[in-house]
Amino acid sequence: MALKPTIYKAQVELADSDRNHFESLALTIACHPSENLERMAVRLLAYCLQAARGLEFTRGLSSAEEPDLWRHADSGEVEQWIEVGQPEAPRLRKACGKAGEVVVYAFGRSADTWWKLNAEAITALPRIHVWQFDWGEVEALTALIKRTMQLNVSIVGGVLYVDNGSDSVSLEPRPLLSN
Repeated sequence: MALKPTIYKAQVELADSDRNHFESLALTIACHPSENLERMAVRLLAYCLQAARGLEFTRGLSSAEEPDLWRHADSGEVEQWIEVGQPEAPRLRKACGKAGEVVVYAFGRSADTWWKLNAEAITALPRIHVWQFDWGEVEALTALIKRTMQLNVSIVGGVLYVDNGSDSVSLEPRPLLSN
């Protein structure tokens, strides 16, 4: 019998001063059995950084044909394809053919190595933005993650400040590419 995902509920008060976007979000996040908490936390951050009407979590790891998040136009076209982790260049090339914009949020102990090995191929792709989260900051964020959580996320000057009422962390994604 297949393992079922663990469901997380997040009430997020988002204050993105960089984009002048302020919103209360009620998010349900399914954490796939093979997904670690750090990856799920980065998916949550990606949602906050890209928050817009129509943005949604996908089946993610459960489907090779979908990104971690995407945003569709009213006409059904994929406007934004968002990957988390260290996707391979052929996957991103395919995503660039399907979406108006592709965004990658890389993280992990080996993210620097991933970028060195894939930068040339990814840099050649159109309409792609690549960001990297510091692994230590992501690990610190997981201490705030609970099955049911209330988070305040403020984005100011490219820095994310996340707090749960008792603890807080800051994360600063580093831009690697903007085509």
